[in-house]
Amino acid sequence: MDVVDQKRENLLNLALSATQEERLKSENLEVGYDPADKTWELILRYSGNLDRLREMSARGVEVRELLNGYAVARVPEGMLDAVSNLSEIQYVEKPKRLFFAIHMARAASCLSGIQERAGARQTTGRLRLINGLDQGLSGRGVIVGIIDSGIDYFHPDFRNEDGSTRILYLWDQDRGQVYEKEDINRALEAYDGRITDQEEAPLNQGNRTAALAVVPSADSSGHGTAVAAIAAGNGRESGGVYRGVAYESELIIVKLGTPPAGSFPHTTQLMEALDFVIKQAASLNRPAAVNLSFGNTYGSHDGTSLLETFMNEAANYSRNVIVAGTGNEGAAAGHTSGRLTEGRFEDIELSAAPFETSFSVQLWKSYADQFTITIIAPDGRSIGPLEERLGPQRAEYGKTRILIYYGKPSPYSRAQEVFFDFIPLGDYVDSGIWTFRLTPVRLVTGVYDFWLPSGRILNPSTRFLRPVPDTTLTIPSTAAGIISVGAYNDSTLAYADFSGRGFTRQTRQVKPDLAAPGVDIITARAQGGYGAVTGTSFAAPFVTGSAALLMQWGIIDGQDPFLYGEKVKAYLIRGARPLPGHALWPNEQLGYGEDVIIRLH
Repeated sequence: MDVVDQKRENLLNLALSATQEERLKSENLEVGYDPADKTWELILRYSGNLDRLREMSARGVEVRELLNGYAVARVPEGMLDAVSNLSEIQYVEKPKRLFFAIHMARAASCLSGIQERAGARQTTGRLRLINGLDQGLSGRGVIVGIIDSGIDYFHPDFRNEDGSTRILYLWDQDRGQVYEKEDINRALEAYDGRITDQEEAPLNQGNRTAALAVVPSADSSGHGTAVAAIAAGNGRESGGVYRGVAYESELIIVKLGTPPAGSFPHTTQLMEALDFVIKQAASLNRPAAVNLSFGNTYGSHDGTSLLETFMNEAANYSRNVIVAGTGNEGAAAGHTSGRLTEGRFEDIELSAAPFETSFSVQLWKSYADQFTITIIAPDGRSIGPLEERLGPQRAEYGKTRILIYYGKPSPYSRAQEVFFDFIPLGDYVDSGIWTFRLTPVRLVTGVYDFWLPSGRILNPSTRFLRPVPDTTLTIPSTAAGIISVGAYNDSTLAYADFSGRGFTRQTRQVKPDLAAPGVDIITARAQGGYGAVTGTSFAAPFVTGSAALLMQWGIIDGQDPFLYGEKVKAYLIRGARPLPGHALWPNEQLGYGEDVIIRLH
């Protein structure tokens, strides 16, 4: 292995060693690669400055600097070694796909009692504050950032009583355009212009064509609209019935790009989006609560990837809180783990469904442990024991090629990864039971973890036969500096089995931090109206809105000017309420308990 390879993550090195045909057939290897111009999008961690990298612009290198020593770069494939060799470049990763975590709630989170009245809506109590006075909270003065699939900016729940927008900025990454409040208001004026009788016309109808000519950004999936309404919708279309949490907060929206079009957003788009929201809020001298309702399963799940460490750095910039859902992999059978003992091999069985076009398997272990790996194909034939050789290997069985990469620990993680990419020689990989036989050689901890890709892209029958639901929280909810949110069913007061579980691998950090309602949540729909949604995507914005309320009370209203970051997390954890059926708190399913705005003393 070259020295330069050790500056690059294992998955990137394997992708660079693969053929173009192998990349195209893999669900992982081609992410970040543009075959049209033969460039790679990369995540960089650097020290000093990037002047020498910018000097490569004439050779096709583009770079976008982010917070605190991170950057996103686009690099021609032939320039990758030259870029990696720069002394200021410390580490390089390729982007990963992100998946949205889709699978009576506000009252269940005890929010009605601390919000101000909305028309005739009754409130049942008041939050007791530090100064002993009752005070309604609405998120006023705090920015709520939604990084998602965009927003239906026409929806009345994101408009003030005079019809103007509550959105300060809308960055549509696919269009490469930032629309400001004034732009959106002009679009809304065009939208409202065709309505002849405003008092009698439905609030959700208007001239969308004229408006989209001014601000041509839409939420085609409706995911971002639903998330934004839970966190900060004002319930205007429902007369306040379906009002969100921080209903007077203004919004910064980022519609994540999907390169190539129609695909999934990448971690690089997420990093740029978070950088944008936090910097914009800081420039306005406003606190911000930022919501992330998506993730992926690739990584050691211990908070050490560049995405996760960037999240930690971003959480320490200015006055903000970052909230992420733990994903919907809890019941997907995409994780298994165990502990080897000397003198005994262990078989890990994986069912591959018919017509699976490709899938990957990650094995993460302590670098101190040594054991051999033999792959047993569905017909019983063995591949291996594999050679523990750092770098790429290939094996073939039937209609399947397996790309294998033994990695080294990185400067930021002690973990060792062995990555397996199953790709078809024809159209589909061989179905049946694949077995990974682990035979100890020298053990220190003996602990191992396997992960499959997100259940969103696999046949449900592609699964581990002895799954372990713990440590199924998705990345970046594993980042230490953010608030990680699981889901429960507020109708039964029970953990939602799809919700990603903790704790984090190796570090055993408590994640999720807490839980919120995530089953059959009524929220705004794109194109108007309301509908029910399920998933940790929709649990996270309850906590995002709660964080905005706390920051209003502390920073905007002057009760505690330092109420942001870890302090908000501490307040929320202190106020979390245990749910029935669990003797030990915190636990892997629900963290410290149900999200309840706390009684501040």
